[in-house]
Order: sequence, then C-alpha cells, then structure tokens
Amino acid sequence: MADEWRQAWIEALDELEADVEAVERMITEEHRAQELATATPWEPPSGIGPLPLDLRPRADFILTRQLEAAKAAAMAITANRRQTAFAARVEVGTAGKQVPTYIDCAM
Repeated sequence: MADEWRQAWIEALDELEADVEAVERMITEEHRAQELATATPWEPPSGIGPLPLDLRPRADFILTRQLEAAKAAAMAITANRRQTAFAARVEVGTAGKQVPTYIDCAM
C-alpha cells in the first residue's frame, strides 16, 4: 500500500512538472505564438493521502519553478503590452498629430 501511495504522488508531481516545463518552454522558446491548449487547473488525485516526506523537496522545487515561470510570464506580458503601446504610438503619431506621408515618384 505504501508503494502505491508513493507512486501516486510521483505521478502527480510528474504531471505538475510537465506543466511547468511547458510554460518555461513557451517563455524561452520561439513557440510563443503557437496555438496552445487551455490549461486545466491541477488538483491532487483523490484518495492518495498526504505527500510522502521524501517527496517534499521535489514538490518544493516544482513550486519554486512554477512561481518563477509565473513571474517570467507576467514580465513577458508586460513587455509585450509596452511594445504594443509603443508600436501604436509610432504608427499613428501622438495627440492627433498628422503623420507625414511620402510618395515614391521614381517609378
């Protein structure tokens, strides 16, 4: 029974770790713009009891990675919004000023 309990927690931690790895890849790689499946909130499997003490360091490490990934995602979102706002100002000008128009008459 103890082996089944421990294995259930190992599988639950594997699932959490896979989720955080996906977020870390999304933040650091070029796959940011791809269509991603909607994440489902994680819940520990029912009936597996408390986390075994020897798995606590792994669970703590996964939690730390989740928090770091959430912070990096928030920073990326903020940077993206700033860049979008800047691009909007560059494209339309500021405060209703007219944007110069150039026509190439060389043809």
